[in-house]
Amino acid sequence: MRIGFIGDIVGRPGRRMVRQFLPKLRESETLDFVIANYENASHGFGLTEKNAKELFAAGIDAMTGGNHTWDKKEIKGLLESMPLLRPVNYPEGVPGRGVRTFQVGEERLAVVNLMGHYGMPMVDNPFIVVNRVVEVLRAEGVANILVDMHAEATSEKRALLMMLKDKVSAIFGTHTHVGTDDLVIDHGCAYVTDVGLTGCRDNVIGMDAKVPIERFLTGLPGRFEVPDKCRAILQMVVVEFKEGRAVSAYKVRAYGEGEVERTLKARIEARGEA
Repeated sequence: MRIGFIGDIVGRPGRRMVRQFLPKLRESETLDFVIANYENASHGFGLTEKNAKELFAAGIDAMTGGNHTWDKKEIKGLLESMPLLRPVNYPEGVPGRGVRTFQVGEERLAVVNLMGHYGMPMVDNPFIVVNRVVEVLRAEGVANILVDMHAEATSEKRALLMMLKDKVSAIFGTHTHVGTDDLVIDHGCAYVTDVGLTGCRDNVIGMDAKVPIERFLTGLPGRFEVPDKCRAILQMVVVEFKEGRAVSAYKVRAYGEGEVERTLKARIEARGEA
């Protein structure tokens, strides 16, 4: 099973990059299933029905959310009618689901959407919740388990790897919009601290630089805007699972100018100590 995971899609430039490159990448990378994070897809904040349909039509199979999941009111209905997730550690009774299992060819794939604590909305303890979720999935015989850890703190993401690397197939970090270079396969679990954004690469985490600079200079609030014209990038991790373990992984970067790079092949850590 070969899976593509796209980091936070930010606004129109991010959606445009998905439309431009994903159909080709599905073929060139022989992808069986594609997951993306939607929480910034509609002008940087949340997801509309129109934009959800646009992204699914471009070749995405399922999408995860995060702290901006609820920024568009219509999301509550979309969580029930589309293959969309919201963080699983929101309290019981919150609309939507944080884990979904998909049939991919002859195998099952579970996608878990988790949100960290530091700098995030008040939610249940992510480590306790995900432990319970993973145990249920394994008891049901689901071998392929992928976790989107939507978190600010790198330590939370790394701790999750240490806790779950023998139990899940992949842990991919989202939220910071800044791609990291620590892609690794540890004990059969593919991991990267942050996949990186899909959207404008020449501003501030996908947003026009003017307001962020003013906020840093003055401390005063301002409304973030996604530029319509910019130099854009699509960032994706491609991972291959066999019998529930990751056997290979690498990053793909596609640029608005047309260039596609296959970089940062995952280092495979041996099960024993060096």
